[in-house]
Amino acid sequence: MTRRLQSTIRAKGPAAAAIVLLLAVWGLICASGMVPGYMLPSPLDVVKAFVTDFPALMENAKITLQEAFIGLGLGLGLGFLFAVVMDSFEVLYRAIYPLLVLTQTIPTVAIAPLLVLWFGYEMAPKIILIVIATFFPVTVGLLDGFRSVDRDYIYLLRSMGAGRWQIFRHIKCPSALPQFFSGVRIAAAYSVVGAVISEWLGGFGGLGVYMTRVKKAYAFDKMFAVIFLISAISLVLMALVDFLQRKCMPYRYLGQEPKTEQMEGSVK
Repeated sequence: MTRRLQSTIRAKGPAAAAIVLLLAVWGLICASGMVPGYMLPSPLDVVKAFVTDFPALMENAKITLQEAFIGLGLGLGLGFLFAVVMDSFEVLYRAIYPLLVLTQTIPTVAIAPLLVLWFGYEMAPKIILIVIATFFPVTVGLLDGFRSVDRDYIYLLRSMGAGRWQIFRHIKCPSALPQFFSGVRIAAAYSVVGAVISEWLGGFGGLGVYMTRVKKAYAFDKMFAVIFLISAISLVLMALVDFLQRKCMPYRYLGQEPKTEQMEGSVK
């Protein structure tokens, strides 16, 4: 057994064992008859429902993913813009940051009906809700990264004639990458959840609409199947963010600290 395989088993083995144990307990509860089958389907019933309704699940998943990707992209862009503006102007930081915090105290379930009322049942209200849910962690992460930069680096670049753009490019952006990807990881999960929540309240397709339909039919095996699919999609998106982070920050995974760029060569 290679060292890499051993480290992988040590890192992921406990989580895998916990999942297997949970499924085993779930199966035993269903087999014992402690809970009626129509209330708690067995894992095997959930797998059967997933296979049977696989085409419908994939068709609805396409709609949800389309909404999630558009909303996440807009949320990332808006979060980046807000972070840069608030980092550049202290007055705007003091004025906008409390409002950003305030937006997160309002439950998304309470906002969704209003968005549906104002924008209808098409994709627009769903994308708006996803943007509201995703831009905050990106904004806060980037802003914390920008403001945590060692001031000595900034003073050094300024003494060498660097402008605001050069400081932003060579110091602030590289320093904020870890916080940025942490925010994107959270936002990626929020995007799927936000899309499903918005679809609960109205729409013509999507996993949220599918969940509403099977819930009204008391088909809880299909309900569990779509829940697991949503969780799987969120995990895949988070894994994709981890992959992008590894590509953008290879030094972080090689046990090396990021090397400061040759400032003399960077400042022109």
